[in-house]
Amino acid sequence: MSRLVVWIVGFLAFLNLYPMQAVLPLLMTEFGADALQAGAAVGATVLAIALLSPLVGVCSDAVGRRGLINAALFALAVLTFAISLSDSLDGVVLMRFLQGMAIPGVTVVLTAYLADEFEGAEVSRLMTAYISGGVFGGFSGRFVAGYMSDFFGWRAAFIILGSLTLIGALHVWRRLPPSQRFVARRDVAGILRQFRRHVANRQLLLVCLIGFCILFSLVGGLTYLMLFLSKAPFSLSPRDLGNVFLVYLIGALVTPLTAGAMTRLGLRAVLLFALAGAAAGLLLTFVPELPLIVLGLTLFSSGIFVAQTVAIRRVAEVVSEGRSLAAGIYGTCYYAGGAVGTWLCGLAYVRAGWQGSGTVVLVTLALASAAGIMAWRQQH
Repeated sequence: MSRLVVWIVGFLAFLNLYPMQAVLPLLMTEFGADALQAGAAVGATVLAIALLSPLVGVCSDAVGRRGLINAALFALAVLTFAISLSDSLDGVVLMRFLQGMAIPGVTVVLTAYLADEFEGAEVSRLMTAYISGGVFGGFSGRFVAGYMSDFFGWRAAFIILGSLTLIGALHVWRRLPPSQRFVARRDVAGILRQFRRHVANRQLLLVCLIGFCILFSLVGGLTYLMLFLSKAPFSLSPRDLGNVFLVYLIGALVTPLTAGAMTRLGLRAVLLFALAGAAAGLLLTFVPELPLIVLGLTLFSSGIFVAQTVAIRRVAEVVSEGRSLAAGIYGTCYYAGGAVGTWLCGLAYVRAGWQGSGTVVLVTLALASAAGIMAWRQQH
């Protein structure tokens, strides 16, 4: 299968996940909201993903992969258009929550689809394509939202994002191959037994904790760092914030290059190195100089993306059956981390500014490192 179609799936899923981070200052102004209230437009999406991921995993195990992926992508397009029509912050948050209900149909199901259909090095090759597409999609969502909002307003930005999603969904519908190895599981009792086996799998639970910490750090960190940069002395516009997200492209380049390092050095070593790099980058953002903040954001985001690739690969290693359900459990923990990170880092930002939010993220990265050490120690 072509890596391009997998790349596009990842791109579309993450294109629609974080564009609100670039326009939060505009939402705060238009709707008279504070940082915590506006942050709900980010947190609602990751909360919905956390709640729906296991159910989507079970549904996928019963009815198949390809149809769910296609349906989810078309739903994302419709909901992105709907955001542009919202006339209140509550309406925006509701549409963002509904988007979050659709995204697991892409992220959870594609992970299971790849694990079903491919093996060994081919899985790593396609997974790195998916992660790279996701990284570029995450950048593009923020970049397009920032630039278009500056020129035409944030509503027009979401019309453009919806159009890109619709075009991409049509391509995936035409090019994604049907499943060849999928075996349906409609035995509810068997699924419950599989769920109990998964939650008793300590290695899987530790990987889920790592995933929780990864998205906690990424969403909590970037959301409030962008708000910090929109205020004096930096006073960056949405277009300027979109430019800052160019560092995402470095993450898109770095992530595929780590596949060889994972084989040579092992997953744990790469994970710990990536988390250390993310923490070092985050410390640089505490220095009130824009070039150092951008450099720090580059290190931080690249480290996070590599850590996420390791975690996803580890999920496939620690389970031998019920992979879609395992991916759903991981997705719940991962996106719950994003929702909790948005809330806790928002509270810290209201009370202590970016220094408060950044400190919370540093503690979370340390927790992820500890979980990584324990995850591989548990294996032995």
